[in-house]
Formats: sequence, structure tokens, C-alpha cells
Amino acid sequence: MRNTTLVTSLAFAGLLPLSAQATQDVNEELRLVAPPWPGITVKSEIFAQLAEPLGYRVDALEVSSTVGYQVLQSGEADAFLAGWLPAQQESYDAAMENGAIVDLGNNVNGARMGFAVPGYVADVGITNAEQLADPEIAERFDYRVYSIENGSTVTDMLNAAIDADVHGLGDWEGKPSSTPGMLSEVKGAVQEERWILFYGWTPHWMVPEYDTRILDDSEGVYGDDNGSSDVKTIVSKTYAEANPNMLRLLDQFVLSADEQSEFIRAYSLENGDLEEVAHDWLVNHPERVATFLEGVTTRDGDSALSAVEQSL
Repeated sequence: MRNTTLVTSLAFAGLLPLSAQATQDVNEELRLVAPPWPGITVKSEIFAQLAEPLGYRVDALEVSSTVGYQVLQSGEADAFLAGWLPAQQESYDAAMENGAIVDLGNNVNGARMGFAVPGYVADVGITNAEQLADPEIAERFDYRVYSIENGSTVTDMLNAAIDADVHGLGDWEGKPSSTPGMLSEVKGAVQEERWILFYGWTPHWMVPEYDTRILDDSEGVYGDDNGSSDVKTIVSKTYAEANPNMLRLLDQFVLSADEQSEFIRAYSLENGDLEEVAHDWLVNHPERVATFLEGVTTRDGDSALSAVEQSL
């Protein structure tokens, strides 16, 4: 359990009325903001398969993250499981300043982005972006670094690093492409065990598929703390105040980046059926299910764990 006293703490902070802790959740429906990204698509379905046996109805609203923050504030949505920061910082800050949302913290531990290499390159000692300044190492990479779409924030970050000669990148060529185009280059290199440097992130199916390793980066080309990112659970304040039981489940629903990468691969790369991918993940991780449901009940006050186990 991530935060064993969350509901009580929120009550004493004034967010939850103390009386709400002893009453049934007000809302039977939970409306999740779900942009059309593989990770959030599967994660939302996994959450739905946890919540529905408890007597709740979960609907996914396929809107952009920017619109997502708007509908959380307007009352048209209840929660969002993909609050990526700092990428969504402007929308997040505006909603927080309005007092309209509650931040339950990360639901993915280990999210990160940066310069990446396949595992066989890291295994021979290439683990730090500072090493890219070595001409012999740069030659092995053919002085090329692959990235995603021109105009994307991360490619702008890369171009700025090349212009500033960070890590000796001034002599390198940036190779932007579509995300599938970049990953096609990675696939070809892996098949031949060639060295390749590219923009990588986790969670993503590239991690298990290519044993992708993200390099340490003292200069923070892709952000502070080696490109670490937060993936937060954001809840409408109105919903949080009225639904302490579901709030506990939302707070305790926390995954590792590796876990999310695996089910992204099953759904996106292997073209798995969404409901089956989510169901299989829950069946194969009973210890995680028990952690998610600790202290949670059905809407009728019965054991949440028993209800979910029976549904699976």
C-alpha cells in the first residue's frame, strides 16, 4: 500500500469530510480521462476490471491530455491515470491553482526518457551520455542519433544539445523521424547487433523488446534527474471528496515502468485484445491485485479482493 493513511489524512486536511469515511461512495460511475496512448488504454482497462466487480461502472473518455484537465475541472470527468510531468506542467499547474484537482502521486515508478541504446551496447560499458564525446565511441554510432518527429519537444531538446555541443554532440547528426520510423531503425540495428543511439523512454514496449537502456545524463538534456518523469494519478476534487473508497483504490493502483512496458508490448506490438491483455495481467499478478485492493471494499461493504478474484 503506497499511503496507508491517505483517506484519514485527506479528511483531516479538509479535503474529505470525516463523515464520508463511514458512508458509501456517492458515485457509482467513474469517468477516466484516457488519451489514445497504448499505456493509458491498457492501464485504464486494468483499473476497470478491478473496479467493476466492486459495483462500479467505469467509462473511458478518449480525449487529449489538455482537454482532460479541462473536463476534470468542469465536472465531466473524474480521474486521469496519465498525468505526465513535466510534459503536462502548464495544464496541471492551472488546474491545481484553481483548486479543482487532487494529486495522488505517481502511479508508475521509474518513468524516464533520454538517450538510449540496446542492451548489448550497454553491456560493453556504454552507460553514460558523457561517453558520447569520445571520438572512438561516436564513430561506432556513426555520429548519428535517432529521434521522433520534427517539432516534438524531445527533438527540440536534442537539437539544442547538438547546437550547444553538449557531450560533444556538435559533430553529430540528428535523425528525426516518426516514432515507428525511429523504432524501425532500432529494430534493424538490433537484428544486426549494430550500435545505435536513439531517443528512448519507459514505460514503452521498446524496453522489453530491445532491452533498451537509457543512459545517465549529467547535463539533463531530456530533463532533470536523468530524464525522470512523474506519471501521476489526478482526481477531480469534487469526486475525491465524495468517494473515499474509490479514492483509496486510485491511490493504491501503482505500477512499475517495467510492468507497464510489458503490457504495452502485449497490446500494441503483439496486437493483443485489450480486455484479454488486461485480464491476463491481473490473473498473472495476484500479489499486485491484493496490494491494490488493501483496505478497499465493494460498494456494499464486502471484501473487494474476494469480488475481484471471483470475477477473474
